[in-house]
Amino acid sequence: MLCRYLSMLVVLASPLISFGAEAQTGFLPKEFKNADDTVSKYVVFVPADYDGKTDYPVILFLHGSGETKGDKSGKMPVEVGLGAAIKKQEKTFPFIVVIPQSEKRTWKADSDDGKRAMKMLDVTMKEYKVDAKRQYLSGLSMGGFGTWSMAFTHADRWAAIVPVCGGGDPKGAEKIKDIPCWCFHGDKDTAVKVDLSRSMIEALKKAGGKPKYTEYEGVGHNSWDAAYGTKELWTWLAEQKQK
Repeated sequence: MLCRYLSMLVVLASPLISFGAEAQTGFLPKEFKNADDTVSKYVVFVPADYDGKTDYPVILFLHGSGETKGDKSGKMPVEVGLGAAIKKQEKTFPFIVVIPQSEKRTWKADSDDGKRAMKMLDVTMKEYKVDAKRQYLSGLSMGGFGTWSMAFTHADRWAAIVPVCGGGDPKGAEKIKDIPCWCFHGDKDTAVKVDLSRSMIEALKKAGGKPKYTEYEGVGHNSWDAAYGTKELWTWLAEQKQK
């Protein structure tokens, strides 16, 4: 009777054990407690082969303005841009990715959203085995602007940046000239003019930097699907490491 009872417990417990193991990788929902005791939700992607022993590179991804409308679940930013690209290669994508959600539709480095995103990155680096010399920053549209802004403000932090269809202040180029950069934009973008990326790339070159720039001919605002679908981007990014 006792053996039969123990067997039933094992059967009942097995699904729970399996679920717990599976929940350690993939897109994991997280909660960040703010100073005023409110909670901000975000998502962390953990590679399928994460074992807690090897240091992994980490990407902070900043979404566009469309992923803030009427939603505070923290899930919408996963559906557009980098998250969508990861889903196509979820079993092999080798980066930990921190995906915060803007609450005030801005990713400026000095904004509440910008500061919170950096704190979420810090929390993730404590929670997981992360290579501190391989921290990367990327974002699209509003997040592209945020990428440039956070690059200027935290220039000593990033091993590389990947701004997509955004823009920044060319006067800040001197601060980030030594950060490896691969920028993407569509030449028919009517939401964020391509000249904004062109100006940043030109300013970086004048400052002595060697940025990579991909401009898609005939492409409008959505240049992120092509950008994050570029296999060479991930090979290049993984090679970038702070000295």
